[in-house]
Amino acid sequence: MVRRSALDRILAEMQQIRYRLDDIEAAISRWNPRPLKISESELFLLPDHLRKTYMIVGSRGECNATEVSDLTGRCRAMESNYLNQLARMAWLTKHRNSKQMRFRLTPREVLKERPQHK
Repeated sequence: MVRRSALDRILAEMQQIRYRLDDIEAAISRWNPRPLKISESELFLLPDHLRKTYMIVGSRGECNATEVSDLTGRCRAMESNYLNQLARMAWLTKHRNSKQMRFRLTPREVLKERPQHK
């Protein structure tokens, strides 16, 4: 009898966890970062190969190296290198999403503060 009530409590708790996870999943799926706008003159500061990668990230809002490589037709390792170069140059910001590194455009106010490479 005691064992049955303990199992019922565990089942009820697991159902509550499932409902909370469903709410979290729904909230995350609704979140989509908005692409930032940047002037053409600023884009010409980038070399062509980095500009192509930057434009893909800008059009998507946020993505990883695999998604960018699918759109550019270049290999994932090369795109990963380009994304990291852009992050080091402060054109992109990166964050870890579980196992993946995700990249997004750096906000404009941060872009204005970054040092200019000549």
